[in-house]
Amino acid sequence: MNAPLVAVAHGSRDPRSAATIHALMDVVRAMRPDLDVRTAFLDLSAPRLGDVLGAVHGDGHREAVVVPLLLGRAFHARVDVPAAVADVQQRFPRFRVHTSDVLGPDSRLDEAAWGRLAQTGVGTDDPELGVVLAGAGSSHDPANRLVADVATRWQARTSWAGVVAAFAAAADPDVPAAVADLRARGARRFAVASWFLAPGLLPDRIVRLAREHTGEPVLAEPMADHPGVAELVLHRYADALAATSHPAEYPRAQ
Repeated sequence: MNAPLVAVAHGSRDPRSAATIHALMDVVRAMRPDLDVRTAFLDLSAPRLGDVLGAVHGDGHREAVVVPLLLGRAFHARVDVPAAVADVQQRFPRFRVHTSDVLGPDSRLDEAAWGRLAQTGVGTDDPELGVVLAGAGSSHDPANRLVADVATRWQARTSWAGVVAAFAAAADPDVPAAVADLRARGARRFAVASWFLAPGLLPDRIVRLAREHTGEPVLAEPMADHPGVAELVLHRYADALAATSHPAEYPRAQ
């Protein structure tokens, strides 16, 4: 039997978030109907990762692949996921759990976020358009640099006034600072692109601040169930099975 794919998202009190993650996994199932695909969450939503892995073991599987639905290697990837997996391995020593890499960086994420922005009707040849590429933000600087790198690549493929990464929490610049930067570059109209998988508290904060500081910005939807994201989930699953016979490990936070 194929090892089940257990996709684990962060979780949110906002029910739209879990619904969006489930929709993404429905796309994954449609792409691989032969594969046992299950959804889990680290916090705030059910079912939790440990419970899902326990159920996989209880169904008679000898191994599983955990795919973190995380966009960068911040705290949740480096600490929470390995801790949950280690707990399951301790409870079921003969049950092998492989952990894939996180989703980002990957060009398929770039294209998914770009595609959502394109769906708003924004063109690439507007020199008075400023684009805020909005992400969650992290105390782990490399995770923030991933978003800034995407903004740089987008700038190179357009004639926009500018593209600036902005963050909802824990990192700079925030949305007001990003908008001020774009205005200084000549932006007169604004769009907000989403470096989020799903709606929730932090994306809502981004939208509120964007409206407060720009009036009526164009708002792109989260990447959510974009086919490119589903393809990436399956790619991470396959890589985890092929790469090692041991569960992947992330460095612990210092």
